[in-house]
Amino acid sequence: MRSTPVTTTPTSPSLIATLAGRYYTDPGLFRQEQEKIFERLWCCAVRAADLERPGAYRTVTIGRESVLVTRNRAGALRAFLNVCRHRGAQLCTDESGEVRRSLQCPYHAWTYDLDGRLVAAPNLQKMPDVDRTARGLLAVPLREWLGYAWVCLADRPPSFEETVIGAAAERLGDAAALDRYGTEGLALGKRITYDVRANWKLIVENFMECYHCATIHPELTEVLPEFAEGLAAQYYVGHGAEFAREAAGFTVDGGAGFGRLPGIEDAQDRRYYAVTVRPQTFLNLVPDHVIVHRMFPMAADRTRVECDWLYLPEVVASGADVSRSVELFHRVNTQDFAACERTQPAMDSRAYRDGGVLVPSEHHIGAFHAWVTACLEDGR
Repeated sequence: MRSTPVTTTPTSPSLIATLAGRYYTDPGLFRQEQEKIFERLWCCAVRAADLERPGAYRTVTIGRESVLVTRNRAGALRAFLNVCRHRGAQLCTDESGEVRRSLQCPYHAWTYDLDGRLVAAPNLQKMPDVDRTARGLLAVPLREWLGYAWVCLADRPPSFEETVIGAAAERLGDAAALDRYGTEGLALGKRITYDVRANWKLIVENFMECYHCATIHPELTEVLPEFAEGLAAQYYVGHGAEFAREAAGFTVDGGAGFGRLPGIEDAQDRRYYAVTVRPQTFLNLVPDHVIVHRMFPMAADRTRVECDWLYLPEVVASGADVSRSVELFHRVNTQDFAACERTQPAMDSRAYRDGGVLVPSEHHIGAFHAWVTACLEDGR
């Protein structure tokens, strides 16, 4: 595999080389990405509040693995590989559900408690030598942050503080800037899941730049006029795009949203901040709500994206109409994902065999490409 991306044309000083087209279509490269990126780094798996009671569970695909996240009897979140230790059947085939006290394999009825220990199986009493802890479910490291459960499949997970919290601090220029939004205390106002027929990297690249904003995001640029100039919020450290003077809130029509989140400082008011936490989480911060995207790559040309809109609990509990704020970013998502799907077929074209180019305002995408290739080369 060629480690240095090249373009079809000599790169002028104004342009930066991209990844070659095969990085977006090759099943072998996709498998390497699953192994060396998604199975080695911390990934945002589920919203903790989705698992309110002991026995509630959700399953998510991380890399090549199905991961089961549940809440135990003590109220703590636990994560396991969703695989029975007997003959390998999936324990839970539904995306979400709830059990009373244990997880039972539907194949041979091996049964595990909510901490993963083997507690029962047909004829288990006749096999006293079986170590019920050793034959329990394989645990997956889990950390809670921003109200979400983050999991890592690596045998030795990287530092969560450096690779996750540090990524947000690096973008915002201040770790406390994110804390002020109080995301862990917000409530889910809306969730939309998108099935995008495009490679996950195209989605990341799109999110990171705004060179396309004037072309395909008329509603967004009405609220954030500086985006029409082509420089994304992530182009600058610590920068938040300022609302238009006539925009009362981050809504599809520029009308008022909801009261400012309690921790927001004056300097953060009427501004939009975007954060990419590699490899699969996007954070969008505005004064009255937070939007969280989680990506789950399913194939080289298919990515599942789950998007949550989070508001103050009293806003959600009151039954307030959040549709105008949801609609703004839903349109942005739909426009972005359509652009990614329009791009995906060309990744197989001979016109893109050696890649394309980035303009100066997209330089940070070049850094993302260098990170991807460095991850793939690691351990070769």
